Amino acid sequence: MECRHCASPLEKPGDFCLVCREANADAVVLEAARDRATITMLAEEAVVGETTVTTIPEDGDETAVIELRNFAGGIADEVRRKRPEEVYVAGVREVVRAVRGELHYPFYRVDGDDPVDTVLERRGDRALDVVDVPPVEKIGGSHTTLIGGRTGMRAIQTVAGHPHVKKVIPGPIDAGGKGSQSGLRAKVTRADDGGNVRLLLRDGSSVQENRIVTTARDRETGERIREDLNDVLAEEGLY
Repeated sequence: MECRHCASPLEKPGDFCLVCREANADAVVLEAARDRATITMLAEEAVVGETTVTTIPEDGDETAVIELRNFAGGIADEVRRKRPEEVYVAGVREVVRAVRGELHYPFYRVDGDDPVDTVLERRGDRALDVVDVPPVEKIGGSHTTLIGGRTGMRAIQTVAGHPHVKKVIPGPIDAGGKGSQSGLRAKVTRADDGGNVRLLLRDGSSVQENRIVTTARDRETGERIREDLNDVLAEEGLY
C-alpha cells in the first residue's frame, strides 16, 4: 500500500507515513476475542486495511498473566503504527482492558453484529469537542468529599478521563439508602436533553449523585457517551 498523501510505500496498510508525517487511518476498530484480535483501519468513511494478532491462551495464574500482557502488547503495537485519532473496541473485556492500559488514545466501545459497520454509522461523533486536560483538572464543585475512599476517587477519575467529559461535579452524600455488602458500585444515568449525565456512587448505605458535564449537544449523543462511560467503569470492575 502507498501513502495516500505522498505515495511513499507503507509496510502495512494504514500505517502512519514516516516520510511525509501524515496519518493514513484516522480510526481503528478492534474486535477482540481471547485468542484472536482483528484490527480494521478506517480513513474517513472507507476501510483501508485489516490485520490480525493471535495468541494461545495459557493456563496457570502467572503464565496466563504474561501471555495476556504479551497479546495486548502486540495489539497495541499494531494500533500505534497507525497513530489514529480514536479507537473503537468490541469483544472480550479482559483483552480490551489490557489493551486500553497500553494505549493513550480515546477508546469507545461499540456493539452489534458488525462493529465496523456500526462505527461507520457513528462517525458523526467525531464532531464532538475533545477535552484534552488531565482528569483531576475536570473535577470541581462545592462538595469535595467522595464516598468509597480511593475506590470512589478512582471511579470519578475514570469518568473524568473520557475525552468528551468537560467537568465532574461531586454532589452531597445521602446516607439513608439501602445497605449493600458488594462494595462501591458506580453507574452513569440516562442523559438529559442537553446531553449531560450523572454518576451514581453507592457504597453500603451511602449514595452520592455526581453531575457530569459532557460535550454532547443532545440526548442521543449524550446516551452514547453514557454507554462508553458505563463500559469503562465495567472494565475497571466498578459497575
